[in-house]
Amino acid sequence: MTQDLIARARTWLDEDPDSETREELAALLEADDADATAELAARFSGTLQFGTAGLRGELGAGPMRMNRSVVIRAAAGLAAYLKAKGRAGGLVVIGYDARYKSADFARDTAAVMTGAGLRAALLPRPLPTPVLAFAIRHLGAVAGVEVTASHNPPRDNGYKVYLGDGSQIVPPADAEIAAEIAAVRSLNDVPRPSEGWQTLGDEVLEAYLARTDAVLTAGSARTVRTVYTAMHGVGKEVLTAAFARAGFPAPALVAEQAEPDPAFPTVAFPNPEEPGAMDLAFEAARAVDPDIVIANDPDADRCAVAVPDGTVEGGWRMLRGDEVGALLAAHLVHKGARGVFAESIVSSSLLGRIAGAAGVGHEETLTGFKWIARVEGLRYGYEEALGYCVDPEGVRDKDGITAALLVAELASELKEKDRTLTDLLDDLAVAHGLHATDQLSVRVEDLSVIANAMSALRERPPVSLAGLTVTTAEDLTKGTESLPPTDGLRYYLEGDHKARVIVRPSGTEPKLKCYLEVVVPVADASELSTARAKGAEILAAIKRDLSAAAGL
Repeated sequence: MTQDLIARARTWLDEDPDSETREELAALLEADDADATAELAARFSGTLQFGTAGLRGELGAGPMRMNRSVVIRAAAGLAAYLKAKGRAGGLVVIGYDARYKSADFARDTAAVMTGAGLRAALLPRPLPTPVLAFAIRHLGAVAGVEVTASHNPPRDNGYKVYLGDGSQIVPPADAEIAAEIAAVRSLNDVPRPSEGWQTLGDEVLEAYLARTDAVLTAGSARTVRTVYTAMHGVGKEVLTAAFARAGFPAPALVAEQAEPDPAFPTVAFPNPEEPGAMDLAFEAARAVDPDIVIANDPDADRCAVAVPDGTVEGGWRMLRGDEVGALLAAHLVHKGARGVFAESIVSSSLLGRIAGAAGVGHEETLTGFKWIARVEGLRYGYEEALGYCVDPEGVRDKDGITAALLVAELASELKEKDRTLTDLLDDLAVAHGLHATDQLSVRVEDLSVIANAMSALRERPPVSLAGLTVTTAEDLTKGTESLPPTDGLRYYLEGDHKARVIVRPSGTEPKLKCYLEVVVPVADASELSTARAKGAEILAAIKRDLSAAAGL
């Protein structure tokens, strides 16, 4: 170990308020072997960067990990930013999930806010992220913090920041907060009283649950039978309460995943989109024979839906986020919703066609609900990664609880007519074309793999994919007429299939994500099977050629 590395680690160790991470760091210093040196070098190679997703990273000691020292600095930076913006004395509301260290990080944040002269209020226990997003506006807070790593692996945690409008931060606020964090010289300079903040009771949760009633239509059918999994997260209490209030049959719970467990023992990645994550839910569905399966991710801001499908092994199929997004849009249109329907650029173009046919507004934004929630006149927003905002006046973020309610209402109304969600998807395909989507997602250990792939595509853009000429290649770092700059690439391909590809690094995980879409015209329902096969064939070919072009 170099003397500089040892000195930085010992300085960090001296300030660390957490006995667990102090012991961890002390053990690495004492080991003084090649493995320990490499580990220390990784942990002290920089600082965990604060961006538009706040903070997210692996738990552990050091500035490149999530720990109490990093969180205290982040909270101090946020407090300084709020005071600089004239929000001194304002209320900051703080929520947290059930991950390792979440409660500690939340209490540290409350202490820092109190020490900085702001007022702090903690939610009473681990609750879904949408409850925190609701609480910000409900309580008139100047900011909110949610301690969560959403659907990341068990070893991760994160720190999501909202401002007083109830939306997540966007530039330039992220850079301004980051600058204030960097200005914190020592934790000894950050006052952290042991009391003085408020711990809320259940009144905010009750107000949120009362608000969930607003997403449903009075007198609508409420008969759908559901299997539900909380994916070891915090969704069960709130979702079952919301379903009971609405008068739906009580969901059959996936018992092994019903209670919060930060180890996530039954899933490698607690994300309904990941292979195997829904296996226990499908097993329960085969035993119970419900109409649909619903899953939340661990902080319950996302909603996954599965439907019976005799053509696939196990008899159940997960709907893509784009499919659920279209179903909810069609349902809202049918109910007479007005306003703007918004989606991120990586989501299906089907939403635009549904909105156009209904005569409602439509907008595309950059990836993330921090952008979708800011669309003027927003009535409905969705993103393909299982995120849906169905009540923007209540929660200006994705909300897996209210989305689940609206899916259940739609499925109930279809059931009353002896129809299913799949039948409605077929109707939409006949009306607007079959919008086939897929994703090429590459998880990496070495982040340089992502940088190299993006560089390869920028330096040598593909001239064709799946035998279709690339007619337009956009580097989104330059921005467009309607979008600010972002790290991404967008390709449009020739032909009647309106094929489109978007490539971008994930903002929350070590992944390169490629979003593919093909539109296959359909004259009537008899052509759907052929259209699906054609769409799958083109998508597979695009995926193969794109992998080669990116050097993956």
